[in-house]
Amino acid sequence: MLTRLKAESERKLAKQICKVVLDHFEKQYSKELGDAWSTVRDILTSPSCWQHAVLLNRFNYPFELEKDLLSKGYHILFQRSLPYYPKSVKCYLSRIPDQMPSERHQTGSLKRYYLLNAASLLPVLALELRDGEKILDLCAAPGGKSVALLQCAYPGYLHCNEYDSLRLRWLRQTLESFIPRPLINVIKVSEMDGREMGDAQPETFDKVLVDAPCSNDRSWLFSSDSEKAACRMSQRWKLPVLQIELLRSAIKALRPGGLLVYSTCTLSRAENQDVISEILNSHSNIMPVDLKEMARTCSQDFTFAPTSQECGLLVIPEKGKAWGPMYVAKLKKSWTL
Repeated sequence: MLTRLKAESERKLAKQICKVVLDHFEKQYSKELGDAWSTVRDILTSPSCWQHAVLLNRFNYPFELEKDLLSKGYHILFQRSLPYYPKSVKCYLSRIPDQMPSERHQTGSLKRYYLLNAASLLPVLALELRDGEKILDLCAAPGGKSVALLQCAYPGYLHCNEYDSLRLRWLRQTLESFIPRPLINVIKVSEMDGREMGDAQPETFDKVLVDAPCSNDRSWLFSSDSEKAACRMSQRWKLPVLQIELLRSAIKALRPGGLLVYSTCTLSRAENQDVISEILNSHSNIMPVDLKEMARTCSQDFTFAPTSQECGLLVIPEKGKAWGPMYVAKLKKSWTL
């Protein structure tokens, strides 16, 4: 009975998969990922296999929920020690697809947990945040990474920027749902074109996160309007241009000696490795930062595809570890003589 219900559910979901997008991905990713693509494709097109991690909110810590998760077989992310992993960050995973309900937004009440793709924590952890630093989240909506940043450290100043007005409202609500009012005072939310941030605030920030607009592979595969999807795919080549412009702006906003992390939720080489190669080739003051140690210590929970870059990681989903896609690259701005 359960097997039949699952099969019916899969058939219904299969009807919703956008063939235009899947065909496009099939051509591109079978070349870029080789044999790994078939497994990745199976996970991306089967939402019943998707997993959600539970990031506990340290500002309204749910002790009873934590006990409940442990009793259900959840384990804490990064059981091996990462080079940087704050004790204040508590994120729980289940080995089987098991999604908890999202909590509703209630004015004046803080949520206890945030549901996320566990790979989304990697760019945040790669920033190595410390208390008192000035941090920029350049493309911040819907706000999950901003919430995760604040689980890691108490910034001296956190600037959350989002250019899209609808997504900006989502960002504001997320921050209000998770962050206590006293801490909100050190957070600035702006609606600026991220490409202008570097000129507006040159050499201001210790750490910058650019979680760039990208071909959101999971979402795009389930586009409901095939005409819009076809248009989106035909315009896809413009994304790396925007991503490079955002990174150039972020580099201007970063102080010398500061760290910059770039991330996307796509498998696309053009939006990942090629973008970072362009930045490294055109900025003599930007140095790659090796992420091999992070990959080694995270291999228990994540599967990585080769990127041919020491400063870049690509998380790809597989059964039991259905996290990603998530590309993460880490860069440092050197002092100029």
